Amino acid sequence: MRNPVVRRIVRSVVVRRVAGTLGTLFGVAVLVFVMLRAIPGDQITAGLGTEAAALTPAQRQALELYYGLDQPLVAQFFSWLGNLFTGNLGYSARSQQSVLELTLHALPVTFELAVFSIVLALLIGVPLGMLAASRTSATGNAAGQVVSLAGLSIPAFLLATTLLSVFAASFGFNPNGQGFATLVEDPLLNLQQMFLPALVLGFGIAAPILRTTRTAVLEVRSDDFVRTARAKGVPERRLQVRHVLRNALVPIVTMTGLQFGYLLGGAVVVEQIFSVPGIGRQVLLGIQQKEYAVVQSTVLVIALAFVLVNLLTDVLYRVIDPRVRAS
Repeated sequence: MRNPVVRRIVRSVVVRRVAGTLGTLFGVAVLVFVMLRAIPGDQITAGLGTEAAALTPAQRQALELYYGLDQPLVAQFFSWLGNLFTGNLGYSARSQQSVLELTLHALPVTFELAVFSIVLALLIGVPLGMLAASRTSATGNAAGQVVSLAGLSIPAFLLATTLLSVFAASFGFNPNGQGFATLVEDPLLNLQQMFLPALVLGFGIAAPILRTTRTAVLEVRSDDFVRTARAKGVPERRLQVRHVLRNALVPIVTMTGLQFGYLLGGAVVVEQIFSVPGIGRQVLLGIQQKEYAVVQSTVLVIALAFVLVNLLTDVLYRVIDPRVRAS
């Protein structure tokens, strides 16, 4: 990059990306902080339940001081924000662990579940999308429509509960009833525990990937270079994979990246049903116990992961398509 103009452009892009990321994270932090305080109750009542009504004013004041609830909301917000810059994400009284420790254990679990789900979604969505785009396959088009509508209309909690009940009652298959095993501890048990939740999430994500694939393939097939390749006698399978699918990858990769980012924080219900100790379940338990630091810091980590996934997606489709790289 000896050209000073190129260097200025690169620096400008980097600065805009960093500024946009910081602005997004700050907005998420403010929004989550305000929304949590809008929910009735606090950590004291969540921890003590009905016994909180028997607290004396002095006891409540001492507990508010302990949890930092005695400070004004603005002071609470900037105190939490300041701690983040030192690596202190907060402390969970429920688990007696720091939020950083909880997140370091939960995030890889959700990441593995998201990768597994995306792989299944691509294996379902891309072939069916290409089949649905085929003018000569009415059956493939119908199958694609059925899978697409089912994936979009069936709620994840309903599909998850049904699969869990059927597999447990009819086949005696319920590996999630055992203690969770990581991929390092017991790879076979881990894959068994991940299969059903990944299938539920992957089926839902396959629908938008299928529709995106179908639309992108139909658009590419109308281009001149595809007709030219077919006229030159390029075999149909090679034509579909190397010419059509390759040039339709940009919207597919974009949709996949968006869905992957969604999975990092959107798998709350599925993780809870299948007892998967991921980041979504951590947020859910934090909300139930009104552990503000747990929810705020975890959501911020999810937002950061989502931004990084989108950035990686942007880089990836610029590598795939030189036309995007040049724009």
